[in-house]
Amino acid sequence: MAMLSALTFFSSYTFQVNTSMFKTKSTKNHQPKTLPKSSLTDKYTPQSIDVDVSNARKNQLLTRNLVSHVNSGDIESALYLFERMPKSDTFVWNVLIRGLTDNGFFREAVDLYYRMCFSGVRADNFTFPFVIKACGELCDLREGEKVHAKVYKAGLNFDLYVCNALICMYAKLGYIDCAERVFLGMESRDLVSWNSMISAYAIVGDGWSSLLCIKKMQSVGIEHDKFTLISSLKACSLLCSLLIGKEIHGQVIKSTFRLDVVVQTSLIDMYGKCCHVQYAYNLFNRIPERGIITWNAMIGCYALNLRPLESFSCFRNMQKSGVVHPDKITLINLLPSCAQVGALLPGKSIHGFAIRKEFLPHLVLETTLIDMYGKLQELRLAEQVFDQMNVKNMISWNAIIAAYVQNGQSRQALKLFSNLVYKHCKPDASTISSILPAYSDIASLTEGKQIHGYIIQNEFSANNYISNSIIYMYARCGDLLSAQQIFDRMYNKDVISWNTIIMAYGIHGFGKESLELFCRMRENNIEPNASTFVSVLSSCSIAGLDEEGWKHFHLMKREYGIDPQIEHYGSMLDLLGRKGDLDKAKEFIHEMPLAPTARIWGSLLAASRHHRNIELAEVAANHILSLAHDNTGCYIVLSNMYAEVGRWEDVERIKDLMSEQGMAKTIGFSDIEVNYKTIRFVNHDRFHLETDRIYDVLSILLRQIGEELFVSLQKFRPVDLIRTRLNSPKCHSVRLAISYGLISISIGKPIVIKKNIRICRDCHDAAKKISDITNREIVVGDSKIYHHIKDGHCSCKDYW
Repeated sequence: MAMLSALTFFSSYTFQVNTSMFKTKSTKNHQPKTLPKSSLTDKYTPQSIDVDVSNARKNQLLTRNLVSHVNSGDIESALYLFERMPKSDTFVWNVLIRGLTDNGFFREAVDLYYRMCFSGVRADNFTFPFVIKACGELCDLREGEKVHAKVYKAGLNFDLYVCNALICMYAKLGYIDCAERVFLGMESRDLVSWNSMISAYAIVGDGWSSLLCIKKMQSVGIEHDKFTLISSLKACSLLCSLLIGKEIHGQVIKSTFRLDVVVQTSLIDMYGKCCHVQYAYNLFNRIPERGIITWNAMIGCYALNLRPLESFSCFRNMQKSGVVHPDKITLINLLPSCAQVGALLPGKSIHGFAIRKEFLPHLVLETTLIDMYGKLQELRLAEQVFDQMNVKNMISWNAIIAAYVQNGQSRQALKLFSNLVYKHCKPDASTISSILPAYSDIASLTEGKQIHGYIIQNEFSANNYISNSIIYMYARCGDLLSAQQIFDRMYNKDVISWNTIIMAYGIHGFGKESLELFCRMRENNIEPNASTFVSVLSSCSIAGLDEEGWKHFHLMKREYGIDPQIEHYGSMLDLLGRKGDLDKAKEFIHEMPLAPTARIWGSLLAASRHHRNIELAEVAANHILSLAHDNTGCYIVLSNMYAEVGRWEDVERIKDLMSEQGMAKTIGFSDIEVNYKTIRFVNHDRFHLETDRIYDVLSILLRQIGEELFVSLQKFRPVDLIRTRLNSPKCHSVRLAISYGLISISIGKPIVIKKNIRICRDCHDAAKKISDITNREIVVGDSKIYHHIKDGHCSCKDYW
């Protein structure tokens, strides 16, 4: 801090002095004059020549001392010396700018460059590379473009070293098109130029272009070096291309770089990102002297492959070695493991360690902290880290947007995204991928189409990850046809694409179509993974395809060697519950090789609710609450089951338990989109402008389907009348939304409704009858699946 204060003081002081000098000294039309020989003899006596020589030697000595201070990293002494030296020489300015840049004082380096310009000293081809690098490290595009303009004015836009620096800066800032323009405009290129461009593509995540650039480099006769190999391995990591990675590994073995630690570490990183942890571990074991970079790569490899315990174990072994100590990258690689095991306390400890070691501020570390806190449901802490960041890049914005989405704050995430776009910060592919789940969560088809239009306009459609997210968004918004169209247009469908479309048909109740897509996937030689079978088994469960479900459950292990996980067992338990074989379902839970989770007991609770087995529901609920005592849904299901059989004392008991724990019943609502506007209804809603018409239509519908809107007083005791009216489904939000849709949506179009909680049995039955008598298709998406109701039948086959 003392050194930075000194820099600030010296900068302001010298600037004032230089400015005053310019006011008293004119440089207009200044031309050097040639004096007569006699004048030179008269003016420069032997004594004056000695003084000039002495001053020249003194300046040389000061310059050598300045270079020495900069090379040793003693920037404070270099600054002190610089302020007492003549500053007419470009070399002196370049030395200090280089020193500031190399030691991480990027803002100070840029400020010194501007002081140099104001002092009338001309920057040269040795000045600009360091200034450009500083702009890149600051993630300051505006400053970088200003310096780039100065490069043009100075006539250095074809200089090899300056162009190489510009390529690196634009790549770091994510503007690969600008980097390409600089590269293509170069008159000559050396190995550094090609490596810079290869690395630039890798930095922005374009692995294919990076590998193609290597091929072009080889075609013009330039041999690769270790930096080329490192960038090519990074490209393989981005593409998860194990085959190309192994080919490069073969080249490494044949080359002189086979013992280079950095190359070996890049290979570990590549194998880790290609999901081959054992290969990475074998390489790691062969390295005799492991530095911090090697340890970090192995820790990151375990974390990336969802093996958090091994990641922590590797970290402990590093500490036991006593040779290396954790650095910023160690913490960055370790934090995801904390999120994977839900370890908030270790995560906070790492955060505290980073503060004590003065690792903060650090852009990547702070962004990783935001990501960890977001995944651990600590949104407040994620916000604090984000607000305290001195420098934010697009990855930081992506992390906080994702944190909002993960914590159910979709509207807040959309607001943040709008602010980002409004401030003219161009979102990247990761931003779009982060925000799309928010559109899926709010399930607004109109807003979903708007973001889809934005994606097409900004040419993000070619990105597989984004296309997969769009498919999921349309599926969650109830537009299965658009989801299928996006899938069909994809040129390069990966396993995630197939998983997503299989899941899309599954949540809409079209299990047979899901299985047909699974067969097509195998025909296209796409190997299914564990997530594929989650989608397939869920589809079988939702559609009630019992035989097909068990067939694919056994196929998963027998043919693909995939061990079933909790999600797979949960789907099979749903199938058993659907058949009503509750005893077999209990036995299935006891025979599972994995410990039952709240998800498993939740499946048994749902089956008990459907088959109205209160005793078994209570058993399942007790297990759920022992694992997750704040499970509001569990209390609500029990309360509803008690209410259905008139056990009001138990209803009150559940209500008291929820009140004691500070839990509140989720307020159910139903959304319907009409004329590009989303209209929301709650139970017994009377705040709509057309309330009277809605209730008139509802009254007619209820009479036609055999229900009445009001209940006769003689049927109930006065003590139960209020409770019965409040729990009556006849004015539930779904029915109000259906009534509004019938009077607002033109005939022939389906009425699409999105409900935030599960649709109740009574409303489900009523919707089937209404669809039959009105000859309209009604689509209701609840918190689990979409119900396509037509001609009195539902795609869920009355089980959900």
